[in-house]
Amino acid sequence: MIPAMTPLLVGAGAGFSGDRLDAAGPVVDTLIARDLPSVLIFETLAERTLALAQLQRRTDPDAGYEPLLAEMLGPILARCLAHRIRIVSNFGAANPRAAARRILRLAAESGLRAPRVAVVHGDDVSSDEHRPLLREAIGERLDAMNVVSANAYLGAEPIASALRDGADIVVAGRVADPSLVLGPAMAHFGWAADDWDRLGRGTMAGHLLECGAQVTGGYFADPGYKDVPGVHEPGFPIAEIREDGQFEIFKADGTGGCVTARTVKEQLLYEVHDPSAYLTPDVTADIGEAEVTEAGPDRVRLSGIRGHRRPDQLKVNVCTEAGWLAEGEVSYAGPGAEARARLAGDILRRRLDGTLQLRLDLIGVASVFADDAGRYLEAQPPGDARDVRIRVAARHDDRAAAQRLLREVTALYTCGPAGGGGVRTSIRMRLDTVSCFIPRAAIPAGFEVVA
Repeated sequence: MIPAMTPLLVGAGAGFSGDRLDAAGPVVDTLIARDLPSVLIFETLAERTLALAQLQRRTDPDAGYEPLLAEMLGPILARCLAHRIRIVSNFGAANPRAAARRILRLAAESGLRAPRVAVVHGDDVSSDEHRPLLREAIGERLDAMNVVSANAYLGAEPIASALRDGADIVVAGRVADPSLVLGPAMAHFGWAADDWDRLGRGTMAGHLLECGAQVTGGYFADPGYKDVPGVHEPGFPIAEIREDGQFEIFKADGTGGCVTARTVKEQLLYEVHDPSAYLTPDVTADIGEAEVTEAGPDRVRLSGIRGHRRPDQLKVNVCTEAGWLAEGEVSYAGPGAEARARLAGDILRRRLDGTLQLRLDLIGVASVFADDAGRYLEAQPPGDARDVRIRVAARHDDRAAAQRLLREVTALYTCGPAGGGGVRTSIRMRLDTVSCFIPRAAIPAGFEVVA
């Protein structure tokens, strides 16, 4: 039996829903080669992803989990089971039990032993019994909302409990991203739920892994300023965590990308509002005195991280229906392209004025820095761009009204201006998000084993 003081390796197999399917393989190979207690995490859940999953579940009771689950697990499941590499993920999304059943079918189809799959529950607070809690937190405006999903950010404790119970795979819905790493560390080392410094360190290890290749050079790359070798195949990150919570970050063997003090610092500060008080369900992490040290090629050591008492409340995201979003695009090229694109926008405004409020972007001229009111675009003097794609979008509560935009963009083909081509139109339900806080005690979390 391996003593608890042995370091724990936690590797990242995905940083978001839709991440590269070949990323986990080299991570698993590296974990096997190191021959230490290991866990592979898949972080696939964003705020909007969960609401979309809930909409899928409305139409199909067996849907609503990560759509690429089988493609993610298929290439690595046999090796993970054979080498006792635990898998922890939030790819359960809106339907963790269905995800667990799919994993069991995948194992059977592959001729593997049935893994012990645990499902974390408690995050879904969209039922009628939770309505009074949401109304108290949000106010009377909740009554006018058509709620699609309402989920609390759970912490690491149910994940740790499931692993202690012998789970090979833990499937969660909405848990805080760093908790995917902290849970395995709590289970492996036996950390208490109020060991704030260790929890703070484990949480920041999870924070560095949660976005996959962001910490190994992928999102860091900026040619001529921040060059990254082999950025077409950046290795995904692995954390080596010690019993005291101190850890080092490295990447999968034989892969591109890099792990340096700079890549780690960028990810360390990602989405952190207050470095001395990074709030999570598990701990208030404190990186105010953190030190980042390069410990070798593609290996970085973190130290000086502290932790403080966790918040008494849990964050809840409530996603609601917010009408329909219609979008259309068309390209103009050659001499006078920008002038023709601007004229196309003017035509659309004139024809739809009073019916739809439009947002116009000239991709390649003014889009990223533009605004819904169009002030930024109007303030830019007309230029002579020769390759411009105009994007126009509008929101309306009524689908039929929003569809008018699609017809008008399509009509630009022959109604002018000259030379427009490559028209694309789409319409989809628009979602809004409202965040609030609910007392922790009102949201009991736990796990169950799915057979």
